[in-house]
Amino acid sequence: MPARFPVPVDTRAPHGETNAYVLGRDDALLVDPAGRTPELDTAVGSVDHVAVTHAHPDHVGAVAEYATETDATVWAHAAFADRFERETGVEPDRAFRPGDEIGDTGVTVLDTPGHAPDHVAFVEGREAVVGDLVFAAGSVFVGATDGDLRAYLSSLRRVAVRDFERLHPGHGPPVDAPRERLYNLYFHRRDRDRRVLAAVEDGCATVSDILDHAYDKDLAGVRDLAGQTVRAHLDKLLVEGKVEWDGARAYPVED
Repeated sequence: MPARFPVPVDTRAPHGETNAYVLGRDDALLVDPAGRTPELDTAVGSVDHVAVTHAHPDHVGAVAEYATETDATVWAHAAFADRFERETGVEPDRAFRPGDEIGDTGVTVLDTPGHAPDHVAFVEGREAVVGDLVFAAGSVFVGATDGDLRAYLSSLRRVAVRDFERLHPGHGPPVDAPRERLYNLYFHRRDRDRRVLAAVEDGCATVSDILDHAYDKDLAGVRDLAGQTVRAHLDKLLVEGKVEWDGARAYPVED
């Protein structure tokens, strides 16, 4: 089972912490070192490899320091190595692709884009470190700035059919009923999709108007994030030919 090390970081994700993990069989892999803690400093002494689930700032803060101090092999997604270097300040030693094993760790890479284009999970047996794919409670932010809702829904299904025993998220406690939780998130997103489409068909054109129509809950403090989420839904609906959307106003598709 991966060892979890919560690291306090500046994040709007749940709990105000990002989980770093150490996992692996013969070699040890450090995943998502968002910052330093005494506990993590001790744990990384035996680390052979460093990688991240995705290169968002709240997941990469200590990559450079730990890579230097441990002389570990630094890995990055082959398709996003430049993004990794830009966000971490570290030129990767090796590149992985989905399905690859990280060194001799016994840990393999599973492609899970959506929250971010470079998002992956790291699989060890029937458990996986999944970054910001899913949390034990609440929904994951998938915004138009860096996210892709169509890809995210596909990733939820891809992980659900693997029937993992436990998932280890980037924020908060483990997910102990992964299949149920993943499908709950999937259908929550599909329901939000229908609400956004219904809002547009009812004449709502701006993101602000759609927010008021599609959300029942109080959005105080998170309205900006919800707005980016609505934009991601509109991007998806545009690709699917269900709305017209120019980035400022949305319109129903005329028959």
